[in-house]
Amino acid sequence: MALYRLFHAIWQSGAEHYDDTGGEKGPDSRLKALSASKRAALLLTAVEAFSPEETAFITDESPEEVETAILDAQKTIDGQLASKVLIIEDEPIIAMDLENLVTELGHKVVAIAATRDEAVSKAKSERPGLVLADINLGEGGSGIDAVNEILSSFDIPVIFITAYPEKLLTGERPEPTYLIAKPFLPETVQATVGQALFFHPVAKQAA
Repeated sequence: MALYRLFHAIWQSGAEHYDDTGGEKGPDSRLKALSASKRAALLLTAVEAFSPEETAFITDESPEEVETAILDAQKTIDGQLASKVLIIEDEPIIAMDLENLVTELGHKVVAIAATRDEAVSKAKSERPGLVLADINLGEGGSGIDAVNEILSSFDIPVIFITAYPEKLLTGERPEPTYLIAKPFLPETVQATVGQALFFHPVAKQAA
């Protein structure tokens, strides 16, 4: 902790230079949008796994100030990540469950599609910032085909949620970055949604 305290003091003396985002978009810019104290509190606890009390020693603040900084940082990041979501799922109950989960995180579900064609059409009209997709849509076609067509026009993160992960994890082609197996835990979906949005650069429409 003493070493981290020294590093923090040195870093803090040059924090004003680090705060310049240079117009970049992505994870770094999201962190740089936080004040130096909030950024330090969040990274020391979430990444380095220090307790609030240990973080308070490192940053020369009180534990109460650290906890407040962490909550403020999380709220700021949650606000930055708020997005429009398209759900591609042919099972109504599962689709409703996913809608409730992402809505609780502050996102807006703009459409639920049960077929490939409907998914592509909704993506073009609603311009979502995130897609949650099943791969087996029954008679509605393939969720993989729907996602491939969507990604040909939009650069957005996609999370596959499926009972058949072996259809994607073949090792024969580029595999999806985000994959959740059914049945899923709510915490897994929520954590993966946050990760997908945080680490994806601002979406750009393809030429």
